[in-house]
Order: sequence, then structure tokens, then C-alpha cells
Amino acid sequence: MSDASTSAKGDLQLRNITKTYGDFNAVDDLTLTIPEGSFFALLGPSGCGKTTTLRMIAGLEEPTAGTIHVGSTEITDMKPYRRPVNTVFQNYALFPHLSIFENVAFGLRRRGIKDVKEQVDKVLQLVELPHLAERKPTQLSGGQQQRIAVARAIVNRPALLLLDEPLGALDLKLRRQMQIELKWIQTEVGLTFVHVTHDQEEAMTMADTIAVMNEGRIEQMGTPADLYDNPQTAFVANFLGQSNLIKGNVVATDGDSHTVDLFGQKVKVNKNRSVARDSSILFGIRPEKIRIQENSHTNSGCVLEGGTIVDVSYIGVSTQYQVEMPWGQELMVFEQNDDGIPPLAKGDSVKLSWEPVFSFGLNGHEDASAGSEVNPTEDE
Repeated sequence: MSDASTSAKGDLQLRNITKTYGDFNAVDDLTLTIPEGSFFALLGPSGCGKTTTLRMIAGLEEPTAGTIHVGSTEITDMKPYRRPVNTVFQNYALFPHLSIFENVAFGLRRRGIKDVKEQVDKVLQLVELPHLAERKPTQLSGGQQQRIAVARAIVNRPALLLLDEPLGALDLKLRRQMQIELKWIQTEVGLTFVHVTHDQEEAMTMADTIAVMNEGRIEQMGTPADLYDNPQTAFVANFLGQSNLIKGNVVATDGDSHTVDLFGQKVKVNKNRSVARDSSILFGIRPEKIRIQENSHTNSGCVLEGGTIVDVSYIGVSTQYQVEMPWGQELMVFEQNDDGIPPLAKGDSVKLSWEPVFSFGLNGHEDASAGSEVNPTEDE
């Protein structure tokens, strides 16, 4: 039998993968193709099935049903060490008694490769840490350990690198820096990276394609921009960034747009940005797309009048306003602090406006709060 750990190449394909524990479906009939050489993120809240999916790809869990292939090679029942897969965990799992050089060389030596120096030196250069080759892991910072864990995983040139919440242990500033570096490394080495995270910003910064998971299924899959600008469900709209979702009714259609009645006020949404199935619609607009002004101003585009500011938070780049509308719902507005408008205060009467091109429409029978109650900082 040839060793698939070095020979298997191609797209990763999950076909009808299900994983059940008793009567609980952790992963529910998942079919997915991850193109070779792409940076792919599985994003979702705690318990959505993303880590279970990753563990099945790695061979650490067996699927209850379905198959896993890399190119034409089926790996569903293969032992983990025979798979063309390496995993980087949140805790890095470096060997404390070995030098950094030997940590990176470990997989090569295990495969019987005698002359490892050239390959190890090359990946240490790639992660910009050749000067630390003789140190032990405990002498490195968290960010450096993370890079060594990646170097150790990619030195074997696996077809797939699996990243399980790899930046979770780092502080925010270092995490942002590592997001950019990991993306650069992936581009340089050209391997397929499959990255599991509950951090939306991390997924959007690094991945070419994101699959948003919820309750063992994929809610929506696409580029970061497509998921953010064109969410298809309330869960995606709320989980990826923040959205204002307002219950409404489609009352007219002309040309390319629907006219929507929101508690007596009329706004528009392009037909191609609405997935509403009938006249009942969840009308959506992202907080940063909205302009907020005192009632005296006139506006074009979509306008909602009669708002009252109930909360103001200054957060540096922007000011966040909570605006209570006449029907009792509070809407969120993010206004850039670029001197575009004078600051408004709690209690001010305001109206909200935006360009119709930014509106989106969801199925009006959905729960408008789906995904918003999820705590995106929880650990899996």
C-alpha cells in the first residue's frame, strides 16, 4: 500500500458526512469540496460541528456515515499518520525537551529522511525564526511557538494543513499580526489550509472561502465579502458582523426593486438582494451603511424617520448609536469619526438614511435574532 501521507493530492471532498453521538447529530449530512491550494475557514459558534468535522478529516474521529477523499484517494478509514494531513492545535503541542530545529525535523526523521537540514532551514526562514533553531520551546513567546508549530506541520508538505483555533491563545494585537502572516505563509507554500474558528474577523482576514456552520450544517458558503454583503439567513447576517433586521412586508415591485413597508414607512431593496419567499420579509441593513442626521435634514435613498438616540458609545474610529424607532425596536448605527457630522447626543431626535443598494431582504418567517445570541468569544 502506498503512503497517502505523501502521495495524495487534490481537492478535499467530504461526501454526506454525518457524525452522531447517541441521538445527537454533531455533523448532519455535510457535503463539501475544498479546492486544492485554497485557504478555507469553517466558522461557527461553539457546538456547531466545526471541530468535529476537522477531527474527522484528521482521522481523530470516525464518521458515522459518508466518505472523505483527497483527490482520487479515499482517506475515510485511514490511520491519522497515513493521511496527507497535519494539524496545528491551539496549544501548539511542541516537544519541550527538543530544540526548535529538532521539533521541526521530527516528522521528516520519522519518515526515515536522513538529511533534514536543508528542509528545516527553509521552513525556519519562511516563518522568520532561523535564529531560534537551538532554543527550546519554553524559551519562545506564544507567537514564536505558533510559528514553529506551523513550520513543523508544513515541512512534511502535507496536502492539507488543519488549523484548530490556532490563534486562540494569543493576545489581540499579536493575533492580528499572525492572521496576516499565516495567510502569507499559505500563499507562499501553496498548501490547502482548513481553518476552524469562532472568530469572524479571523476568518474574514485569512480565508478565500468561509463556510458558516450552525447545528451541524452549513448555513452559507462564499467569499468573506459575499457572506457579509449578501447574507442569505438571519443567522449569517447576525453572526458575521452585526445587522439591523426589521420585520416588514413587500407591498410593491417595480423594475429591479421591491418596496417594503416597515411599520408604515417605505424603503426599497433590490430584487437580486432579497431571498424573501413571499410578501413577508426581514429587511436588513448593516449599521455602518446608515447615515444618522437630525430630523431637519432632507435625504434621498431609503429614509426612516422618528428615531430617538438612547445610547452613544465612542470607540475611536467610530461612534456607535442605539436608536429607538417609533415601533419600539432599537437599531444600531456606526458613524465614522471623520468630522462628517457633528456628534449627536442621547435623547436627540434623528432620522436614518442609506443607499437602497445596501439593503438586503431575508425570509420573513425566520427568527430575526438567530445568531445574535451566540457569544463569538466562547471556546469550542
